[in-house]
Amino acid sequence: MSGRPGITKTRGMRKPPVTDLGFSWGWVNTLLLSAGVLSLVLGYVALSRGSTTLAPVLLVLGYCGLIPAALLVRTRGEGSGE
Repeated sequence: MSGRPGITKTRGMRKPPVTDLGFSWGWVNTLLLSAGVLSLVLGYVALSRGSTTLAPVLLVLGYCGLIPAALLVRTRGEGSGE
């Protein structure tokens, strides 16, 4: 017998096959996400200082513009993933 006695692999312990969902992360996505996080930080800093105009603009830009764009943008030349 090889291995440890009494330990057997069952079907439930096997690793599932890896499926490509077509999601790839590149430098453009990292740049957009970084800009989104920076926009949020600056928005909350402006909010804490009492800004009623700049803070909402920065927060909406970060939450509704840059962060979703970072998740959705694909660079050219990549396959569809399907």
